[in-house]
Amino acid sequence: MARVVTYLEMNNAKDLRPGKVVPELLLRRVDGGLPLVRATNAQVGAPYGWRSASRTNEEWRELMRCRPLRQYWFITLKGETVGVANLEPQPDGDVEITTFGLLPEYVGRGLGGHALTLTIRQAWDSEAVESPAVRRVWLHTCSLDHPNALRNYQRRGLTAYRTEVEAE
Repeated sequence: MARVVTYLEMNNAKDLRPGKVVPELLLRRVDGGLPLVRATNAQVGAPYGWRSASRTNEEWRELMRCRPLRQYWFITLKGETVGVANLEPQPDGDVEITTFGLLPEYVGRGLGGHALTLTIRQAWDSEAVESPAVRRVWLHTCSLDHPNALRNYQRRGLTAYRTEVEAE
Protein backbone atom coordinates (compact mmCIF):
# COMPACT_ATOMS: atom_id res chain seq x y z
CA MET A 1 0.00 0.00 0.00
CA ALA A 2 1.36 3.42 -0.95
CA ARG A 3 1.84 6.22 1.53
CA VAL A 4 1.03 9.77 0.43
CA VAL A 5 3.20 12.51 1.91
CA THR A 6 1.93 16.08 1.68
CA TYR A 7 4.21 19.07 2.31
CA LEU A 8 2.49 22.25 3.46
CA GLU A 9 3.69 25.80 4.07
CA MET A 10 2.65 29.22 5.25
CA ASN A 11 4.59 32.17 3.87
CA ASN A 12 3.02 34.96 5.91
CA ALA A 13 1.93 34.95 9.55
CA LYS A 14 -1.18 36.89 8.49
CA ASP A 15 -2.38 33.77 6.63
CA LEU A 16 -3.00 31.96 9.93
CA ARG A 17 -6.68 31.16 10.44
CA PRO A 18 -7.03 30.44 14.15
CA GLY A 19 -8.96 27.45 15.42
CA LYS A 20 -11.62 27.71 18.08
CA VAL A 21 -10.02 28.97 21.28
CA VAL A 22 -9.72 26.42 24.07
CA PRO A 23 -9.22 28.26 27.38
CA GLU A 24 -6.22 27.07 29.37
CA LEU A 25 -4.65 25.28 26.39
CA LEU A 26 -1.01 26.44 26.26
CA LEU A 27 2.43 25.57 24.95
CA ARG A 28 5.19 24.98 27.50
CA ARG A 29 8.78 24.71 26.32
CA VAL A 30 10.63 21.72 27.73
CA ASP A 31 14.15 20.32 27.68
CA GLY A 32 14.31 17.73 24.91
CA GLY A 33 16.74 15.67 26.98
CA LEU A 34 14.14 14.80 29.59
CA PRO A 35 12.97 11.16 29.40
CA LEU A 36 9.36 12.36 29.61
CA VAL A 37 9.79 14.29 26.35
CA ARG A 38 10.91 11.20 24.43
CA ALA A 39 8.19 9.10 26.05
CA THR A 40 5.46 11.64 25.26
CA ASN A 41 6.60 11.96 21.64
CA ALA A 42 6.49 8.16 21.41
CA GLN A 43 2.95 8.00 22.83
CA VAL A 44 1.71 10.62 20.39
CA GLY A 45 3.31 8.97 17.37
CA ALA A 46 2.77 5.28 18.13
CA PRO A 47 -0.76 5.05 16.66
CA TYR A 48 0.56 6.45 13.35
CA GLY A 49 3.82 4.52 13.08
CA TRP A 50 6.08 7.55 13.58
CA ARG A 51 9.78 6.68 13.63
CA SER A 52 10.11 8.80 16.78
CA ALA A 53 7.80 6.36 18.57
CA SER A 54 10.41 3.61 18.43
CA ARG A 55 13.64 5.57 18.94
CA THR A 56 15.96 4.24 21.60
CA ASN A 57 17.48 6.52 24.24
CA GLU A 58 20.73 6.48 22.28
CA GLU A 59 18.96 7.43 19.03
CA TRP A 60 17.14 10.24 20.83
CA ARG A 61 20.42 11.61 22.23
CA GLU A 62 21.96 11.47 18.74
CA LEU A 63 18.96 13.35 17.31
CA MET A 64 19.39 16.05 19.92
CA ARG A 65 23.11 16.29 19.18
CA CYS A 66 22.52 16.58 15.42
CA ARG A 67 19.56 18.97 15.77
CA PRO A 68 20.63 21.48 18.44
CA LEU A 69 18.15 24.16 17.32
CA ARG A 70 15.10 21.92 17.66
CA GLN A 71 12.63 23.20 20.23
CA TYR A 72 10.46 20.84 22.26
CA TRP A 73 7.05 21.98 23.48
CA PHE A 74 4.35 20.26 25.47
CA ILE A 75 0.78 21.17 24.66
CA THR A 76 -0.91 21.51 28.04
CA LEU A 77 -4.49 21.84 29.23
CA LYS A 78 -4.93 23.15 32.76
CA GLY A 79 -1.30 22.22 33.39
CA GLU A 80 -1.66 18.62 32.17
CA THR A 81 0.32 17.46 29.11
CA VAL A 82 -2.04 16.61 26.25
CA GLY A 83 0.34 16.65 23.27
CA VAL A 84 3.61 17.72 21.70
CA ALA A 85 4.82 20.30 19.21
CA ASN A 86 8.45 20.36 18.09
CA LEU A 87 9.86 23.20 16.01
CA GLU A 88 13.15 23.46 14.17
CA PRO A 89 14.43 26.80 12.88
CA GLN A 90 16.36 26.27 9.64
CA PRO A 91 18.58 28.41 7.41
CA ASP A 92 17.09 31.25 5.40
CA GLY A 93 14.23 31.92 7.81
CA ASP A 94 12.34 28.63 7.53
CA VAL A 95 10.85 26.97 10.62
CA GLU A 96 9.73 23.36 10.34
CA ILE A 97 7.06 21.94 12.58
CA THR A 98 8.78 18.58 12.95
CA THR A 99 6.24 17.05 15.32
CA PHE A 100 2.68 17.95 16.18
CA GLY A 101 0.06 15.79 17.81
CA LEU A 102 -2.10 14.96 20.77
CA LEU A 103 -1.89 12.03 23.14
CA PRO A 104 -4.41 9.37 22.06
CA GLU A 105 -6.75 10.01 24.98
CA TYR A 106 -7.11 13.68 23.94
CA VAL A 107 -7.78 13.12 20.25
CA GLY A 108 -11.34 14.00 19.25
CA ARG A 109 -11.91 16.45 22.10
CA GLY A 110 -11.77 19.63 19.99
CA LEU A 111 -8.23 20.60 21.03
CA GLY A 112 -6.35 20.18 17.73
CA GLY A 113 -7.34 23.41 15.99
CA HIS A 114 -6.28 25.67 18.85
CA ALA A 115 -3.19 23.56 19.62
CA LEU A 116 -2.07 23.94 16.00
CA THR A 117 -2.83 27.67 16.11
CA LEU A 118 -0.56 28.05 19.14
CA THR A 119 2.14 25.98 17.45
CA ILE A 120 2.08 28.00 14.23
CA ARG A 121 2.19 31.27 16.20
CA GLN A 122 5.18 29.98 18.15
CA ALA A 123 6.90 28.99 14.90
CA TRP A 124 6.45 32.52 13.55
CA ASP A 125 7.81 33.91 16.83
CA SER A 126 10.93 31.72 16.68
CA GLU A 127 14.34 33.24 16.14
CA ALA A 128 15.27 32.98 12.49
CA VAL A 129 18.52 31.34 11.35
CA GLU A 130 20.61 33.15 8.72
CA SER A 131 17.74 35.57 8.09
CA PRO A 132 16.44 38.71 9.79
CA ALA A 133 13.03 37.11 10.34
CA VAL A 134 11.04 33.91 9.89
CA ARG A 135 9.79 33.86 6.31
CA ARG A 136 8.13 30.47 6.10
CA VAL A 137 6.62 27.83 8.39
CA TRP A 138 6.31 24.36 6.95
CA LEU A 139 5.60 20.73 7.81
CA HIS A 140 4.75 17.46 6.22
CA THR A 141 2.06 14.93 6.96
CA CYS A 142 1.22 11.57 5.48
CA SER A 143 -1.78 9.39 4.83
CA LEU A 144 -0.88 7.29 7.91
CA ASP A 145 -1.34 10.28 10.25
CA HIS A 146 -4.66 11.06 11.94
CA PRO A 147 -7.44 11.30 9.32
CA ASN A 148 -8.12 14.94 10.30
CA ALA A 149 -4.47 16.07 10.30
CA LEU A 150 -4.33 17.36 6.71
CA ARG A 151 -7.70 19.08 7.04
CA ASN A 152 -6.61 20.80 10.29
CA TYR A 153 -3.41 22.05 8.65
CA GLN A 154 -5.32 23.43 5.69
CA ARG A 155 -7.97 25.04 7.88
CA ARG A 156 -5.25 26.90 9.76
CA GLY A 157 -4.01 28.37 6.46
CA LEU A 158 -1.17 26.05 5.47
CA THR A 159 -1.17 25.25 1.75
CA ALA A 160 0.18 22.15 0.02
CA TYR A 161 3.20 22.74 -2.20
CA ARG A 162 4.29 19.15 -2.88
CA THR A 163 2.85 15.67 -2.71
CA GLU A 164 4.82 12.43 -2.99
CA VAL A 165 3.65 8.86 -3.19
CA GLU A 166 5.97 6.42 -1.44
CA ALA A 167 5.72 2.67 -1.82
CA GLU A 168 5.75 0.82 1.50
